[in-house]
Amino acid sequence: MNMIWMRRASLWQAMLVFAVFQVAGGLQTAQAQAPAPAVFAPLLAASHRSPANSVRDRFRHPAETLAFFGVRADSTVVEILPGSGGYYMEILAPWLKAKGRYIAANRDDSLPQYLPDHQKLLARLKAEPVLYDKVEVMPFRADRHEIAPAGSADFVLTFRSLHNWIDRNEVQESLKAFHRALKSGGVLGVVDHRGRPDLPQEHQTKAGYVRQDDAIRMIEQAGFRFAGSSEVNANPKDTKDYAEGVWTLPPTYRMKDRDRAKYEAIGESDRFTLRFVKP
Repeated sequence: MNMIWMRRASLWQAMLVFAVFQVAGGLQTAQAQAPAPAVFAPLLAASHRSPANSVRDRFRHPAETLAFFGVRADSTVVEILPGSGGYYMEILAPWLKAKGRYIAANRDDSLPQYLPDHQKLLARLKAEPVLYDKVEVMPFRADRHEIAPAGSADFVLTFRSLHNWIDRNEVQESLKAFHRALKSGGVLGVVDHRGRPDLPQEHQTKAGYVRQDDAIRMIEQAGFRFAGSSEVNANPKDTKDYAEGVWTLPPTYRMKDRDRAKYEAIGESDRFTLRFVKP
């Protein structure tokens, strides 16, 4: 009897070792598929990028951010609200043009104040077909529209917009649209202005800041699994206590020339960079 149990134990042990190697191998494969930040260097240096965007790279770390999210050249990526400035669009649209798919989920007509910028985006796409002729534009506002065919996107990426949806009570509706668009295993990448952990969220929303723990909680409530964070966009100089909120800092400088050198020395805001997966 002891011999039988010993053989069974050995069999279970072998099966466990095999399972561990399978999981480890799967993780290594996934990591091998994710690009290194250096892959994006030629795009960051490309002549088509606007100077206003390029100067922001030292604060926004686009290569490291996209590598952390795991965006590949053959991915289907939905960027939420790229706007006419197109900071990430300038990088992602050329990167995805040959093998992937870039969808700009931009404004619908429900907020008229943003329509002029949306028209500028459309004009820009039309004026630069070498770069943007394959860009697909879809309307976005909370859960009013399908931002991509259901279950088709590898990535949904949003940069510095979560605080606006909190302010308009549209967080869960927006996240529902993202969840529906993503494939199983697809990634939601979120970057936003990181709030103070010692203040309630409701005291920080109007200033443009979001508590990181609240962001994770809200996104997990929408059915996503938290898969990690990066400090690549952290800025410890950001004291988060300005008269005009986060817009006191560059690039907005809402206080114009008042204490401009001080805020220029601080730089852009402290930001969390969060990765979630749709199960």
